[in-house]
Amino acid sequence: MKDSRRVFILIEVTLAGILILVTAAMLREYRGREPDRIAVILQEPDASRWAAFKYGLRAAAEDAGVDVLIVSAGEQPDAGEEETALEREIVNGADAVILQLHPDGGTVGLLERIDGRVPVMVTGCPSFAKEGVSAAATGPDNYAMGAALAEELLADCGGSLAGRTVGLLSDMAEAEEGKDRESGFTGALKEAGGTVAWSVQNSGQDGWEELLEAQEPVDFVICLDDSSLVAAGKEAGANNLHGALVYGIGHSTEAVYQLDMGNAECLVVPDEFNVGYQSVTEVARRLQSRFYDMKDTTVSHIMLYRETLFSRENQELLFSMSQ
Repeated sequence: MKDSRRVFILIEVTLAGILILVTAAMLREYRGREPDRIAVILQEPDASRWAAFKYGLRAAAEDAGVDVLIVSAGEQPDAGEEETALEREIVNGADAVILQLHPDGGTVGLLERIDGRVPVMVTGCPSFAKEGVSAAATGPDNYAMGAALAEELLADCGGSLAGRTVGLLSDMAEAEEGKDRESGFTGALKEAGGTVAWSVQNSGQDGWEELLEAQEPVDFVICLDDSSLVAAGKEAGANNLHGALVYGIGHSTEAVYQLDMGNAECLVVPDEFNVGYQSVTEVARRLQSRFYDMKDTTVSHIMLYRETLFSRENQELLFSMSQ
């Protein structure tokens, strides 16, 4: 009996020793392993509208222990250029990709062609159609932001727009997001009267002044994205909008400046910090476990007003936009 007990104890000690050795070897391997690398492909990544988003990327990368590399797809890339940039990053060893939704609708086809090669997260529009591909999406509720803009306009007009006209302005670079925002805005105005006199888009940094000059005068210019808000704000500040009031969606320091200068009545701001943070967090979880299914994430938005712009509750938001 004593011999059996000794054998049992000897086996336990041996197994414990093996476990310690295996654990130590795994730890050495983990510590010597390079962090996973996530490539983030953006149009004009140095533009200020990406500041809060990139701040969120960096914060999440530090928390998750991954490396993030921000890559430019060009100033106005088409779907082919975007795919070239993505292929290049995969060949160069990217373990996952975070991709800006392309305005011409080519993103879904691109996702179908690379599906399964690396995990992919799409930013900007959680509601975009992506059936049949494994990519996830992170972004604000664009329909809700458009509706919030309409509700604010209606509140300022006493609940009715009868006899008044509206112009809608947007940037081609955010065309997919703009569709939902426009639907949300016009849907909330159905019973309020008023007329949408025009809906126009521009592409790139130039040409906004000429585009707005070519439109008939309206009572309100509704800007569906950051670039159009900044452009319309500048034109309002120069008295080139025939007295039209500007309402819009934006998330850059330039957009906040237009609000602060009184060139915009209010600003709907999506939480771009969390778009970046949640995108990296979900991708990092997928890289840690091949069995993890990345989830679509919808982030919040808030309304900014000139009168309370620099209040304590807005300080964290303004800080993230300036990073």
